[in-house]
Amino acid sequence: MSTAFDYCEIGRKVIEIEADALRGLTHYINGSFTEACQLISGCNGKVIVMGMGKSGHIGNKMAATLASTGTPAFFVHPGEASHGDLGMIEKGDVVLAISNSGEASEILTLLPVIKRLGIPLISMTGKPESSMAKLSQIHLQITVNKEACPLNLAPTSSTTATLAMGDALAIALMEARGFTADDFALSHPGGALGRKLLLRISDIMHTGERLPAVSEQALIKDALLEVSRKGLGMTAIIDKEQQLLGIFTDGDLRRLLDNRVDIHNTAIGEVMTRSPATISADVLAAEGLKLMEDRKISGILVTDNGVLVGALNMHDLLKAGVM
Repeated sequence: MSTAFDYCEIGRKVIEIEADALRGLTHYINGSFTEACQLISGCNGKVIVMGMGKSGHIGNKMAATLASTGTPAFFVHPGEASHGDLGMIEKGDVVLAISNSGEASEILTLLPVIKRLGIPLISMTGKPESSMAKLSQIHLQITVNKEACPLNLAPTSSTTATLAMGDALAIALMEARGFTADDFALSHPGGALGRKLLLRISDIMHTGERLPAVSEQALIKDALLEVSRKGLGMTAIIDKEQQLLGIFTDGDLRRLLDNRVDIHNTAIGEVMTRSPATISADVLAAEGLKLMEDRKISGILVTDNGVLVGALNMHDLLKAGVM
């Protein structure tokens, strides 16, 4: 009879081994790490990341993270570099070469040319005595005790450690540069991050004919018609100068009906909520979402010096991809 294989136990063991590798990596955040950050920070060109095999996959992600956090960077495949792509590297750039063994022949072949161009080299290896480490201007050590692979062969802990060291570089440089959420959004305009960081209330609010508003003298029944027509679950109450006086929502209607208020003969000004929550049109939509969540409201009015200029609700934020 076969015994059920404990996949979960193996999975947990892998996570524990890689977590230990990451904890050990903190010992290598030292003077060399500071020097690497200072060199990249003072670079007038780009960071050229190189790596073969699994290190190449990690290098690709590392370059993408650097680029998206304010450090111009891209990945160059060492094999392709030997056949023309080396022309992408210019004076003023910095090369960040990754190899766990530090003996990747494809990278070592390129080093004489890189040296001749006067381009500084930062290496990231697991072996400080390796050829690549010795030939580099700065060496970042990423040694791990063992791979999570039971044969101690497949790159697992070592690639995790390499990725983490790359993230540490990117975030340290990001903070040193004072890189902001707005800067981040500019490099992510197409996705959900961009929508959250770039979209402002003015981009999604209802205005003009789509804006629900009635006068203070309007009857409740007329205000309800406005709520129904505009479909935002609320209406603003304004004076002749468009100054906001109050708000009336679906929730207010339920309370009125419980109190048996005559909606056909009572003015909306008598039952509206005065001094409602408002927001400015130039505020980020994400901030509007937070305000609505904090206040536990499903819609909000937009004002400019007390003048009603727009309105939006949770559904608008949902459609815009902000939540």
